[in-house]
Amino acid sequence: MSTEPTKITSPTKTALPPKITSPLKREIYLLSRVGLRDSHTLPVYKAHGGYAALEQVLTGGFTPAQVIQIVKDSGLRGRGGAGFSTGLKWSFMPDPAKDPRPRYLAVNADESEPGTCKDRVLMEQDPHGLVEGILLACFAMRVKTAYVYVRGEYRLSHERVAAAVAEARAAGLVGAKILGTDFACDIWMHKGAGAYICGEETGLMESLEGKRGHPRPKPPFPAGAGLWRQPTTVNNVETLANVPFVITRGADWFKSLGTPKSPGNVLIGISGHVERPGVYELPLGISARTVLEECAGGVWKGRKLKAWIPGGSSTGLLPAAKIDVAMDHDSIREAGSMLGTGAMIMLDETACTVRAMQVIARFYEHESCGQCSQCREGTEWLHQIFARIERGQGRMEDIELLSSLANGMAPAKTICALADAAAIPTHAIVKNFRAELEEHVRLGRCPLDVERHAAELTDLVPEGAHA
Repeated sequence: MSTEPTKITSPTKTALPPKITSPLKREIYLLSRVGLRDSHTLPVYKAHGGYAALEQVLTGGFTPAQVIQIVKDSGLRGRGGAGFSTGLKWSFMPDPAKDPRPRYLAVNADESEPGTCKDRVLMEQDPHGLVEGILLACFAMRVKTAYVYVRGEYRLSHERVAAAVAEARAAGLVGAKILGTDFACDIWMHKGAGAYICGEETGLMESLEGKRGHPRPKPPFPAGAGLWRQPTTVNNVETLANVPFVITRGADWFKSLGTPKSPGNVLIGISGHVERPGVYELPLGISARTVLEECAGGVWKGRKLKAWIPGGSSTGLLPAAKIDVAMDHDSIREAGSMLGTGAMIMLDETACTVRAMQVIARFYEHESCGQCSQCREGTEWLHQIFARIERGQGRMEDIELLSSLANGMAPAKTICALADAAAIPTHAIVKNFRAELEEHVRLGRCPLDVERHAAELTDLVPEGAHA
C-alpha cells in the first residue's frame, strides 16, 4: 500500500492520480482505493478488502455493544465539523429492549460548507466504503433503515452511491438476511435541493421528512426524537468511511495515527492561491505549513501568504503568522479558530480580506432560513456593512458595529449554528485584520486596488492636460 499523500485533482477520473514529489511519508487508507480503475464498483472494492469488516462482524460473533466499544476506544471523532466522539454518539441510541420504537441512521452527505469537497471524493470514487460504514453503524445501533442525504448539486455523487447501494443489494449485502445472518438493513437515497441549512442535522431531518429545512430546537436531541420523532443518529460521510478500517485494523492501530486527542487520518481539502489545490489524506496534527508547502506546492506565483482559513468559511480568517499551527481540533481552537471540515483556503498578499469577508457574509445572508431574528437580521446587516466598507463608504464606527452585531448573534443564541457561522469569521477579521478594515475606511477604497485608484485619478485630469 502506498504511503505517499494522495491528491485528487478530478474526482471523476478513473486514471491513477499523479504522484506528488514530497518528503511526506504517511499511511494512506481512506483514499487507498481512489484512483483505481472502476474504483466505484463492487468487484474492485471487494478485490481490495471491501466488506471484510462487515463479514468479520456478522460472522465473527460480534455484538452491537462490542462494535460501539471498538469505535469508542479508537477515539474516532466526527469529520463533519463538530469533532464529537463517534462511539459515544452511537451509545446515545436507546436500548431497544426498553425503547422498541423504529430507529434510523441519517447520513449527512450535504457537503455545502464553502471550500469543502472531501466527501464528494469518497462518494464518487469509493462509494462502497461509505455503504459498508453505514451497515456497520446500523448493526452497532440496531438500525434497520438508513437514509443518505446528498447535496442537490452533487449529481454524480448521488448516482455513484445509489449504484453502489443497488450493487450491494443485489449481492445480498443490503436488505434482509445480510450475509445469511439475521441482520437486515435497507439504505435509501435522498437528494437535497441545495440548501446550506440542510447540512445542520435537524434541518436535514426536516427536509428528509418532506418539509422545509428549518432546524429544530434542541432538546429533544435526535437520539431521542429524530426522524419522524424516532431515535436517530446523524453521521458524516468521512466519519462512516473510517469505520471499516477501525474494525479490521483495530482501535490501537487507529490511535497510532494522528494525535492522542485527535487520532486517525483526515481528508484536508486545500484551495485558493496555491500551486496544487486538491484533497489530501493526512494524519491529524500535521502542521498547516506542511500541508501548504509540501502537499499544495506553496503559495502560487511566488507570492507570500497573507491570510488563511483552516476549516471552511465559518472558521474565520487567520493571519499568515499562524500557519505553523497543528491541524487538529485542540490546536486550531487554541489558535482562535476551528478545524471544521478541514477545508483550508489560502489568500496571497494581493488578496483583500475585506472583500473576502464580504463574499462570506453574502453567502450566510443568502443561506439563512430566516427562522431566528438574530440570524435573519444579523446576516443581512453584516453583509451590508462589509459591502459598504469595501466600496469605500464605510465609517470607523462600522468596525465596532460589526463586533456588536456578531456578539448579538453568537454564541448559541439561535436554534442552529448558522448565526455562529457568520459571527465567528466576523470576529476573526476584526481581531486579525482590523488595520485593513480601518485603511478601507480611511482611504475610501480598497488599499490594494491600485489600478482602480489610478483610473479614478486619470478621470479627474482635464482632457489635454498633463498629469
